[in-house]
Amino acid sequence: MIQLKSAREIELMAEGGRILAAAVRHVRQAVRPGISTLDLDLEAEEFIRSHAGATPAFKGLYGFTGSICASINQEIVHGIPSRKRVLVEGDIISIDVGVAYRGYFTDSATTVPVGTVDDETARLLEVTERSLVAGIAMAVPGNHLGDIGAAVQQVVEGAGFSVVRDLVGHGIGVEFHEEPQVPNYGKPKRGLKLVPGLTIAIEPMVNVGGPMTRTLADKWTIVTVDGSRSAHFEHTVAISESGNGVLTAA
Repeated sequence: MIQLKSAREIELMAEGGRILAAAVRHVRQAVRPGISTLDLDLEAEEFIRSHAGATPAFKGLYGFTGSICASINQEIVHGIPSRKRVLVEGDIISIDVGVAYRGYFTDSATTVPVGTVDDETARLLEVTERSLVAGIAMAVPGNHLGDIGAAVQQVVEGAGFSVVRDLVGHGIGVEFHEEPQVPNYGKPKRGLKLVPGLTIAIEPMVNVGGPMTRTLADKWTIVTVDGSRSAHFEHTVAISESGNGVLTAA
């Protein structure tokens, strides 16, 4: 069931979203060669809990052990933080973070270069982030979910990369994962019509190679089948009468 939010509920989500935006910025700044993904996880948890009423949404969600998902290079999403996973020059890391605040959830992700990366990887990050911006621009009243997906897909495939189809964005708010699903591909004017009060997480996941995925033996980490690199950017967005608001913007 789709749960539309009142103006008061969206403001509470925005308060949590501001904490989340600051947490993402804080963890981004901690990324460097030699740091472990567990170190980044602890940085995120400490930062989030330093804000009254805020807790890491991922901690314990469906049994997940971390406060962030830390996914390196060919890992698309759901990488488990570990002391053994140490970043090296030239890596990229997707940092996916959620915040629970006063009964409401927000979700955000960014992919960060570790030191200097090659030109193709730099372009992957730029294109993926640009596809998120394009998707958000279509998230306005009267448009459809297909308009969001089509906008993301056009940017990604126009650059010669592929959109992950096994994983999608989602509604969010009272629960971390709500209806509707928000695919990163589609056709304009297809799917659910967007209305004020709808709150969704838009999250393009983009591969250098093919779109196929597989899950590792840990039953969490999802990787590209062909071993190509993947990037992930995400914001929580509220549809409003006048357009939309990005609740997790810095």
